[in-house]
Amino acid sequence: MAHDTHPHGAARRGAARPGGARRRRWPLAVGAALGGCALFAAAAAPAAAHGVGPGRATRYVSLGDSYTSGPVIPRQVDADCARSDHNYPSLVAAELRATTFRDVSCGGATTENMWKAQGTSAPQLNAVRRDTDLVTVQIGGNDIGFGSIIATCARLGSQDPTGDPCRRSYTSSGIDRLTLAVAQTAPKVDRVLRAVHARAPHARVLVVGYPDLLPDDGSGCHPSVPFASQDFPYLRDTEKRLNLMLRLVAEWNRAEYVDTYAPTRGHDMCKAPADRWIEPLQPASPAAPAHPNAQGEEAMAQAVLERLSEGHGRH
Repeated sequence: MAHDTHPHGAARRGAARPGGARRRRWPLAVGAALGGCALFAAAAAPAAAHGVGPGRATRYVSLGDSYTSGPVIPRQVDADCARSDHNYPSLVAAELRATTFRDVSCGGATTENMWKAQGTSAPQLNAVRRDTDLVTVQIGGNDIGFGSIIATCARLGSQDPTGDPCRRSYTSSGIDRLTLAVAQTAPKVDRVLRAVHARAPHARVLVVGYPDLLPDDGSGCHPSVPFASQDFPYLRDTEKRLNLMLRLVAEWNRAEYVDTYAPTRGHDMCKAPADRWIEPLQPASPAAPAHPNAQGEEAMAQAVLERLSEGHGRH
């Protein structure tokens, strides 16, 4: 989970909505994400695949947060946004031999920063233009509070290392506040994707999910990752719920989902330094705490390229 802790505002009201029939069924997507059910995906509109690939004129824009920007990974080319020229968008652009490439991803970004400046950085959506061919979007982690979740669970884990104090804290009111946060983020991501389509109606749009951060089998590695041992499954499931929501919202908006969890499984922050692609809270390789290192960015780049190749030549 990311360390980005920048605050975010509520999604703007009054934006144009698609047709009423589809919009009335929108709560089904949220319900699917909450319940961990993927049935809704079958009812979503199929994603449009446009001609994007090596040898084709490709105007590529990358939007996202620190998982996209690649903080600390050499070489950092934007100190304000902690952006690396070896993050996955840069690797994808090089492989595609993109005609133009604009990476405006920024550490700490939330969905609100698609429209709102972030420090000296302009709103990210400003980079998307009518002639854009390809857009990748990786956003939502900071909207649910990745940074505060890590801080809270690490603090509670130090007090009860063998229990599940983090889960108990987030569910103490009888409602899982992290599940609720995922549900509340769904319409924000929906709004981002509708804005991307409006600005670049012919672009191929890919929503990139988050990589495997913690052991998929639910095991822990306290104290190297200072969460309580029984909280690891809860935090794993929270990330999976976030990724499921992103996939459903992507398909709802005729975008494509890129699964980066499966190809990074087994390389989480609990693994030995030689095997991990996500660094723990005390990194051993150049990367921000709880973020992909260079190998993790390479794995996400490969997942994006494979997804692009699946649709190559289809219209």
